[in-house]
This record gives sequence, C-alpha cells and structure tokens, in this order.
Amino acid sequence: MPERDIVVPSGMDGIDDIAAMATHAEDHGYDRISLPEVTGRDGVTLLAILADRTDDIGLSNDVFSPWGRSPAVLGQTGVTLQEASDGRYRMGLGASSPDLTEKWHLAEFDRPLRRLRETVELVKQVTSGERVDYDGEFFDGGGLQLRGVDSAEVPVDVAALGPKAVELAGRFADGWVPQLFTPEALEDRLSDFRRGAELGDRDPADLRVAVTVRSCVLDDPERARDVARRQLAFMIGAYGPYYRQSIAEQGFADATETIHDAWTDGDRIEAIDAVTDGMVDRLVAVGTRETAEERLRCYEDIDGVDAVRLGFFGEMTDDERRRTTEALAPAP
Repeated sequence: MPERDIVVPSGMDGIDDIAAMATHAEDHGYDRISLPEVTGRDGVTLLAILADRTDDIGLSNDVFSPWGRSPAVLGQTGVTLQEASDGRYRMGLGASSPDLTEKWHLAEFDRPLRRLRETVELVKQVTSGERVDYDGEFFDGGGLQLRGVDSAEVPVDVAALGPKAVELAGRFADGWVPQLFTPEALEDRLSDFRRGAELGDRDPADLRVAVTVRSCVLDDPERARDVARRQLAFMIGAYGPYYRQSIAEQGFADATETIHDAWTDGDRIEAIDAVTDGMVDRLVAVGTRETAEERLRCYEDIDGVDAVRLGFFGEMTDDERRRTTEALAPAP
C-alpha cells in the first residue's frame, strides 16, 4: 500500500500552527510532511524547527527554486537538514515559474529545465562531499568541497508537469511530485518518468512518486465542492501557465480557456462558475469521507505511485483541515 503524506498549506497564521499540524499528522500516522516556499516564510528555517519538534515523520519542501539559492547553498542546506532530522529529509526542487523567478527572485526565466538539471546534479555533487567540479551552461567551475560537516545522502524530488520535465525527474532526480492530474493522465505521464529513468540507467522502482491530491472532507459535500472550484479557478486563472496547460491537455481545454479569460478580465465569479463538475470529480478529492477516500484510492491503485500527498484548499479553516487530516489518515 502506498504511503500517505501531507502538505502544509500556504498562509498559516504562525510557526506554532505549522508545528502543530506536523505533530498532528505524525500522531495520525502520516509518513511525510512537506512545506511550501513561495513568497512566504523561509522554508529552511521552518524545516529546522519541525526537525526539532517531531520524531519520526519525514520532512520535505515544496519546492526550492533553482534561482532562489545557489546549488552549493542548497547542498549545504540538504546535509544540515539531514543532520538535524536524523536522516528524515528529502529536498524538493522545481523549475519554478516566470512570475516567481522574475518578480520575486529578479532573475531571467531562461531555459528552466536546463537550469533545474544542473542544479540537481550540483546538489548531488556537493552533498556527496566531492570537490565541486562542473562544466555546464549555467554553472561552470568549482574547486571547493564541504568542510566541517559530514556528507549525506539527500534525496531530491522534482515537481514537474510536462513530459520533458517529468522525464528529467526520472533521469536525474530521486523522485517525482506531480499535482492536479486525473488518475488516467497520471498513468500516461508515468511513462515519461519511466523513460527518463531508463535514459539514466536507473530502476524506476528505486525512485519515489508522490502525487499531491488536494482534499476536503466536510459534513456539507457541496461546500467542499465549492471550496475546490474556487481553488481550481485560481490555479488555472492566476497561478502561472503550467497548471492551465496541463489541465487543458487532460480533456478540459474549453473550460480552462474560459476560466483563464474570465479571471484575466477580473470576473472571478464567471471563472469559478466555469469550473466543471468533471474537474472537481477527477482532479481533487472532496465531499464526504467515503467519497474523498475513494478518490485517493484511485491514485494509490496506480502502478508506480509510492505515496499520495494530502493537500488542502486555500480557504479551508484550521478545523476543516484538522478534520480532513483525521478523516483521511492512513490505516494503522
């Protein structure tokens, strides 16, 4: 049976609330918790705090940008968090997006997959304790190595949607973290992941695939569906081009175009109304506990999926997240 992980939502009130979510997830048998890092709290500091306040649950991040920190700093971060957590850490990297790269990190969004590949390879080189020696298109040179801290194995998971990015994850990383795929589309994309593993002369069984499924269990199933519609409208309309393109290619092209156009025009109500029942039924897990559990099982039954990561929706309350966490906790 695949593992069940959990993802901390953005915008939580305070560090103590995040730590409380982590210990609550640990108490209910979740295997791993992952933290976001976009324009909010620094993920490294939060992970260090969680390493101290938890005992057994795995720790990950969603995701560090290859423009936000140098590969050497990422490598130092990886070995330090591995030491702090007694080996429970997995690093999350992704190609990021034009908006975050250019408007937050103030860098040019240039050849993101190439930069991501070089970052993954350099992180591996740094964390191994080797002397850095790299000849790439973005990074070139070296001569120093880790000192004063032991090297450590730091698994790197890549968040990716498109076929080339997923192939890159299979070829160079240690795992893939997809999001907002229907089960059928996820099965199709897994072929790209396996092809990447073959190109890298690696066994896909040694790599971890952990799919994020945003979930909401409420006594009022229609409110849960409305919460999902608003989040999907936001991610399609405002959250960069990649989710919109990915969802469109999964059979929702007309709806995603309508949602994006309405959102761009400032008509949030029209954008939300354009989210179809099929999108809610096939991309997320919402409604009663039985309905949501059935949806999660659809992903867990896919050959090659190692974990389902429970995600949330932005407008859920603390109580709603807590109840959903408990309702969908892994079987003891």
